[in-house]
Amino acid sequence: MRIPSLRHNLFTSGLLALGGAAGFLFQWIGTPLPFMLGSLIMAAAGAMAFGDRFPQGYSYPLPFRQLFVGVIGVMIGAQVSPDLLTLAPKLLVSIPAILLFVVLAHSANYLIFRKVGKLDRATAYYSGSPGGLLESIAFGEDAGADIRVLTILQFLRIIVVVAVLPFAISIYEGEPVGSAAGLTTSADPAIWLDVVLVMLFSVAGVWLGGKVKLPASQLAGPLFLVGVATATGIVDLNIPGWLVASAQVVVGISLGLRFVGITRRMMISGLGLSLLSGASMLGIGAILSLIVARLTDFSLETLIISFAPGGVTEMSLIALSLAANPTFVTLHHLVRIVATVVELAVVRKMNWFAP
Repeated sequence: MRIPSLRHNLFTSGLLALGGAAGFLFQWIGTPLPFMLGSLIMAAAGAMAFGDRFPQGYSYPLPFRQLFVGVIGVMIGAQVSPDLLTLAPKLLVSIPAILLFVVLAHSANYLIFRKVGKLDRATAYYSGSPGGLLESIAFGEDAGADIRVLTILQFLRIIVVVAVLPFAISIYEGEPVGSAAGLTTSADPAIWLDVVLVMLFSVAGVWLGGKVKLPASQLAGPLFLVGVATATGIVDLNIPGWLVASAQVVVGISLGLRFVGITRRMMISGLGLSLLSGASMLGIGAILSLIVARLTDFSLETLIISFAPGGVTEMSLIALSLAANPTFVTLHHLVRIVATVVELAVVRKMNWFAP
């Protein structure tokens, strides 16, 4: 693994400082999830305007992002309790609904990209998958899809959902959500021991998730590890709100930096299709959420986050920040990703979109 140069480390530190400042600005303005959205918008604007002036060969440090994705998994796992077992019968309603969502959302995206975007069959199909980002790009390349268009549309899918969803929930709730990071803080000096434990669990969980090849392993490994430890009473972690805000900044910057190399023209053409696709998927998710809410006593807010087709890390962080049953939300997003990857693998095996 290449060790980042001092210049790259200083640049990363500057990005984090600017992301944090943008988060405080958005918090002052009163936007939902201010630290994620503030850092995302700051990084995206900087990437598009000054990406060619970034240090040569610079990339956001992957181990650093993995650590904080693991921290998010630890935070979610810390909220696991034996009471979650009582949800099992109701999952017989929500899990099949997620599988139906994958089929409906992918079909709608394919039609939008074919009829409105005029994309070829392979590009439209792999650009429209509601999950499995890396698999979509790899399988799409094998099928002869336009990889640049596919990549832009897949990245914008995640970013549009991450940006729109908190505002939609804020309108539904009648007030900005997530501005206090969704967790209580503690003045107890022992909180620093909890922070150290969070970091240790994150590192161990990321390693474990990769070792056993869990889906979304960087998130699922720490979640599983801490979930078992919490449910059995081995640990009882108190997570400070500033740590959640820090995770929002790290994830927000990593999303925003994906705009490096994207021209204004590419952005405008891709954003139009992504907004249409995002509205379609969020609409399908909202309808299914309403149906599931009627059949169970799950809150509509939690279900809407569970059916929103963003990245599993970002959606889990939104659920965590809004205290919207993040374990439940993460489970449904893992199911969505696995179902989508299985679908992509089957289609690839059958050569339906072979070049």
